[in-house]
Amino acid sequence: MAPVIKVFHDNDDFVVKVCSTAQHRQMLDQVLSFFEIKPDYDLNVMSPNQTLNNLSGQLFIKIDEIYSLIQPDFVVVHGDTTTSSISALAAFHRGIKVAHVEAGLRTYDLKSPFPEELNRQITDRIASLYFAPTESAKANLLSEKVPENKIYVTGNTVVDALLLGLEKIGKGYISDELEIVKGILDQGKKMILVTGHRRESFGNGFRQICSAIKKLSEKSDVQFIYPVHLNPNVQKPVNKILGGIPNVHLLNPVEYPAFIYLMSSAYFIMTDSGGIQEEAPSLNKPVLIMRDKTERPEAIEAGTAKLVGTTEEGIYREAIRLLEDQDYYNSMRFKINPFGDGAASRRVMTRFLV
Repeated sequence: MAPVIKVFHDNDDFVVKVCSTAQHRQMLDQVLSFFEIKPDYDLNVMSPNQTLNNLSGQLFIKIDEIYSLIQPDFVVVHGDTTTSSISALAAFHRGIKVAHVEAGLRTYDLKSPFPEELNRQITDRIASLYFAPTESAKANLLSEKVPENKIYVTGNTVVDALLLGLEKIGKGYISDELEIVKGILDQGKKMILVTGHRRESFGNGFRQICSAIKKLSEKSDVQFIYPVHLNPNVQKPVNKILGGIPNVHLLNPVEYPAFIYLMSSAYFIMTDSGGIQEEAPSLNKPVLIMRDKTERPEAIEAGTAKLVGTTEEGIYREAIRLLEDQDYYNSMRFKINPFGDGAASRRVMTRFLV
């Protein structure tokens, strides 16, 4: 949402208030600083090992207090988070219109991704304006009887954020963490970037993912960088299986500019993240999606990403193919990003001027 906030702030036709839930305080604050965003309201709902129900209850109460205070004409929410669905529902209860950025993504399986699939469906049932990133997302909304005149295909704002971040780094942005990350890399080895956090993979899924990485690490010409999510369900298996392997570098979650640098430096990326599926094509980086389903089929169709599941065998097989088959690697690398051109945020803002 950073580039969306920026284009609204730059236009005098709008009064913009930014509300941060701070669900992930450590990961959020550095992003706000990097994009020079100062929230008007900070709900500070983060607590250790909180349940989704506990989080939802806090969000309902605190966001409703904000709505009562400022009485907005529109609430603009993004994507598939619990924050988005609860904020949308609280707005609905008060008769406030909702605009959904990144609308229309679907797997139609409420357990995958969990709870994101339900979150996005709830938000789209409530919204008055829909900013779909692709024509496929628009088609999903049309199949659900959303009026076509309420849907706008914009591209995905995550691509805008990536390009803004790359521009800032290119102009000389530096930070201690960025320098530390640069120092970790062995320039003589291919680097594979790994991320993982999906709830549906907790337990055996993460053990299988880690086992595949451990097996891949036996290749001496490869190194892994894995910023490990703070959730204990991720930390425990990752550190148990991958801790102490010399060419597997387990990091705490890194700041956004450092992560951009890692993505741009990677040979390819192994992830269960949605956003990375959209960002990586702009960097010409193949993506192996460590999930059984994706709500971003455009990446698969375009050939920029491949679903590999969460089994050790499936992940290892596809990763080795990328490492050893140059033609196959190039076939995934040199593609047009199906998720946008960097102008999505301006398209979103322009609709509000109509």
